[in-house]
Amino acid sequence: MSASFEQSAKLADTTLPKAATRSRLTPRLKGKWLALLCLLPFALFFIVFQIAPLLWVAVNSLHSAEGWGLANFAKIFASKFYLQAIKHSLQIAFWSSLLGMAIAILGSYSLRQVDSKLRDFVMAFSNMTSNFAGVPLAFAFIILLGFNGALTLLLKQMGLIESFNLYSKTGLIVLYTYFQIPLGVLLLYPAFDALRQDWRESAALLGAGTWDFWRHIGLPVLTPALLGTFVILLANALGAYATVYYLTTGNFNLMPIRIAGLVSGDISLDPNLASALAMILVGLMALITLVHQLLLKRSQHVSR
Repeated sequence: MSASFEQSAKLADTTLPKAATRSRLTPRLKGKWLALLCLLPFALFFIVFQIAPLLWVAVNSLHSAEGWGLANFAKIFASKFYLQAIKHSLQIAFWSSLLGMAIAILGSYSLRQVDSKLRDFVMAFSNMTSNFAGVPLAFAFIILLGFNGALTLLLKQMGLIESFNLYSKTGLIVLYTYFQIPLGVLLLYPAFDALRQDWRESAALLGAGTWDFWRHIGLPVLTPALLGTFVILLANALGAYATVYYLTTGNFNLMPIRIAGLVSGDISLDPNLASALAMILVGLMALITLVHQLLLKRSQHVSR
């Protein structure tokens, strides 16, 4: 009798922990399945509107009148016209991103030092102007900086400039820089939260000047954010289409304009060649992102 009682007691001791474990695992599993279920709409949206178009463009870039192969890419790299479009896109994207980020760094740092009401107003204004593009932005710049623009005529009367061509590469860099600045401010402003005030005070107590603080503390801390922001600004400039198209009516040689022209048939209808140009644009962005990741890992290693 006592032996059977001991066996039943041992069985109860082993079954109770299992039941308790199952009861703990069940809510976790339910939570994981619920999270996956909530992720499903985003996954479908991402596949349908991101992955599928990219695969379609990649496949069509390899198809030409001669059949399957790299004929489209060979035609692009053998053409001075398309090479000029790639060169112009990279130059405008690089300089506008560099200038926009430099101004955004100064603006973001200054916003940390001002009153909260003014800071909130500037951040709201930056959020609004970062989405101000297309026809309204092109029209605004024509009024301000066109051949007979208000600001152009004023600067001429003051003797500061002799002439300014908004429709040239320099004018487009100014235009691109305008919509790069608010995006850069929105991206860089949170990064300055990582700089603590007591770090500056401690550095000053140890005899470090302003340059020493930024060189050894400030810039290493901000490097990941600066590199990431620069890559995003580059991508934003390389893919910009609406504003420059309406400003120049498609007459300036840039990659997005050439892609749109080949798809719509403004000059010649060749969607497969447009797909090859688009894949070159994707390749440029992939290369820039790869360099960004390598520089980011190097900066993290050096900071450690």
